[in-house]
Amino acid sequence: MVVTTNLARGAVTMSRHKVVVKRLNAIQNLGAMDVLCTDKTGTLTEDRIVLDRYLDVRGGEDSEVLEYAYLNSHFQTGLRNLLDQAVIDRVLEAEEVVVDARFTMVDEIPFDFARRRMSVVLARNELNGSADAHAVGEHVLVTKGAVEEVLALCTHITDRGARVPLTDTLRREATLTAEANNRLGLRVLAVATRTMPAESETYTVADEAGLTLIGFLAFLDPPKKDAARALQALADNGVAVKVVTGDNELVAARVCADVGIDVGRVVTGAEVDELDDAELRVLAAATTVFAKANPVQKARIVRALQAEGHTVGFLGDGINDAAALRDADVGISVDTAVDIAKESADIILLEKDLMVLERGVVQGRQTFGNTIKYIKMTASSNFGNVFSVLVASAFIPFQPMLAMQLLVQNLAYDISQLATPWDRMDKDYLREPRAWDARGIGRFMLVLGPTSSVFDITTYLLMWHVFGANSEAHQALFQSGWFVEGLLTQTLVVHMLRTRKVPFLQSRATAPVLAMTALVMAFGMWVPFSPLAGVLGMQALPLTYFPWLAGTLLAYCLLTQGVKSWYIRRFNTWL
Repeated sequence: MVVTTNLARGAVTMSRHKVVVKRLNAIQNLGAMDVLCTDKTGTLTEDRIVLDRYLDVRGGEDSEVLEYAYLNSHFQTGLRNLLDQAVIDRVLEAEEVVVDARFTMVDEIPFDFARRRMSVVLARNELNGSADAHAVGEHVLVTKGAVEEVLALCTHITDRGARVPLTDTLRREATLTAEANNRLGLRVLAVATRTMPAESETYTVADEAGLTLIGFLAFLDPPKKDAARALQALADNGVAVKVVTGDNELVAARVCADVGIDVGRVVTGAEVDELDDAELRVLAAATTVFAKANPVQKARIVRALQAEGHTVGFLGDGINDAAALRDADVGISVDTAVDIAKESADIILLEKDLMVLERGVVQGRQTFGNTIKYIKMTASSNFGNVFSVLVASAFIPFQPMLAMQLLVQNLAYDISQLATPWDRMDKDYLREPRAWDARGIGRFMLVLGPTSSVFDITTYLLMWHVFGANSEAHQALFQSGWFVEGLLTQTLVVHMLRTRKVPFLQSRATAPVLAMTALVMAFGMWVPFSPLAGVLGMQALPLTYFPWLAGTLLAYCLLTQGVKSWYIRRFNTWL
């Protein structure tokens, strides 16, 4: 109940920071995340794509390029991306009516991430009873896509209004024109056409051949002003950001450099395919920017980082991100993403902003910290109780505590733990990624559990030798003394173990935790004097017991703090 409440409260708190948790168990992975893979569009850039220029192969502005690009974007029936919308927005609304009158859609060759292009096939209509300038019996294939992929299919080029063969010289010049715009941080697409006899109504990828390159489209998506600050905030919290994008490597490098990322060598998706898994693990660990990556390559990069021991988050919003979102330890998407991306994600951001994500990471660590705090405290406390009972059974001729007394003690202790989800974590704890460590939980239990047993044993000796509770006739007094001491040390341990610092002086619990532990400790001391004492088989304790109890609690705090200090030095960890 405590763990579930803690996760649920963490999810509610994160929602106030515009982070919606779809799967509660993803909170722990968000806190443990030490590598974030993200696309650049919308996270590093403003996600405000505009068509900046439309150019011929020599870099001069050419309206014919915009006309053909508009035909491609207007007639496609698939999911329009931001680039298509930018093309459409650049053309006057009145042009839509003219285009619909002049052309009819014949077929479409949809976009895929291997070809990185899409094509539409159009038929020209008769206008005012006469044929258009070109023969009505022809079909026009218009292709728009990544420069390298489209250029590889071209045999001709439009140069100064004339269709000429694409020579090696012209190919190099066209490539240089695209690269020059890439270096400015502009994303460049190529536009090409092919005119064919109207002999078929069905077209395939094989028809995307013998194209004529018309020119290029250059899109601007400026970097976010606060992107550098968000990246630094993530770095300060121990999260390394790696950019995994389908964009051209020159564009990716320029944008990343503009927001302060140390780019180094940019690795392309084609290079990823040439590596086996072992080689990719080494390369992925050393690489910050991956470009021209398709969905399969993105997922391989995520898995390679996981194989190196990283807890990997993936932030994406497109169809091409779905596989990586599923494979990541925590898949992160945004509320404006396509449905398959949101379905594959564990966490949804209401704003596509790394600062929103950074706040979510910190809250995830807060939730994880309170969860592991509760588990370690309870495991060590219960282990100590069992150890104490085993010791008592070796020499005490009666039950050291009745079953009903033990149940009441555990119930009171559990109630004191209900405030754990409302506790805070120390700021230095939140600065580093945190992951589950089952061995650490076991080690914590074995070291800290017997610490409480030391004072259980001293209480046995106290009740046996000082207060004479050394026979079955006086077992009620013995059980009452151990009940109070056991409950108070169990409850007090909450404050001793919740922080690696000195409790109360260097780190103080929240008001709900303080109030709940004080209430339960008061209840524990009241029970032997209450009407419940007879029902539970207890009796009132002599007042001289309580100075001994105070000394026991003080010695317990000092010993626990000493063991804690040793444990931190020895294992360099606490919670």
